[in-house]
Amino acid sequence: MNKVIVDTSVWIQFFNVPQSQEKVQVDKLLNNNRVVIVGIIISELLQGSHSRKDYEEIEDKIIALPYVEVSKNTWREVGKISFKLRKQGITLPLTDIVIATLAKENGYEIYTLDPHFKKIPGVKLYLNPHSAG
Repeated sequence: MNKVIVDTSVWIQFFNVPQSQEKVQVDKLLNNNRVVIVGIIISELLQGSHSRKDYEEIEDKIIALPYVEVSKNTWREVGKISFKLRKQGITLPLTDIVIATLAKENGYEIYTLDPHFKKIPGVKLYLNPHSAG
């Protein structure tokens, strides 16, 4: 089974909405050792903490996950993808393009609530079997 990069949008649901479908799915992915983390998501999650307690809870949960490093070639590919999209009139956050590039390079899926990823060619999205759509 493919590894999955869980995007910040899903982690927010995971930490803030205990009964959410995202929490259920991430727990399943975690139990099956399918979740990997990337630097930008670590930073986004920690910066969004509401308190020291939240910060520590988030850090404890994500710091032990397998980590995917960004290489110089990854950065070049991010620039290339962003350039091609902009030439088509599509401007996306660079953070999303970094996540998408890492997923593509490693054959990972992305679990996200963010529609931006659908605009990036070659991205495999993790489809929550319980989502409506």
